[in-house]
Amino acid sequence: RKVWGQGDFPFLFVQIAPHNGMSPEIRDAQRLAVQTTQNTAMAVTIDVGDAADIHPKAKQPVGQRLALAARALAHGEKIEYSGPAYDSLSVSGNKATLSFKHLGGGLVAKDGALKGFTIAGADGKFVEAKASIDGDKIVVSSDSVSAPTAVRYGWSNVPEGSLWNKAGLP
Repeated sequence: RKVWGQGDFPFLFVQIAPHNGMSPEIRDAQRLAVQTTQNTAMAVTIDVGDAADIHPKAKQPVGQRLALAARALAHGEKIEYSGPAYDSLSVSGNKATLSFKHLGGGLVAKDGALKGFTIAGADGKFVEAKASIDGDKIVVSSDSVSAPTAVRYGWSNVPEGSLWNKAGLP
């Protein structure tokens, strides 16, 4: 933006699609970029990835998500353009509660139960977790973690996730 001298223009990009050779750290860096850079949006691809092909065939959902972001950021339409985005974590006992931005009318577990959550205690060892929607929050726990310190979602090269918002965005 600085080099182009055009001000704080909208910047939209596509999340690296899930793939056998693509680590979750890359998607996490992209998530952090959206959270820390104003007037940006990322089209999430967790649901359209192909473990064997870095260029998934399902292009239409990606284009539709970019168009929503452009309508909201570039054209000022008051529409939801992002799926649920992590906001904060609080801990009470053995449960971690996650809050989100971009609720889009509420959280949903697409195709059944929430999948893809892991949790860790002070030892930093992540284990599979139970997760459930409680209003506009998600409560995460595991019988093997008595005092949670961190939660991850979709932390694998090809994650299986099911967290969406009611606006139909992952």
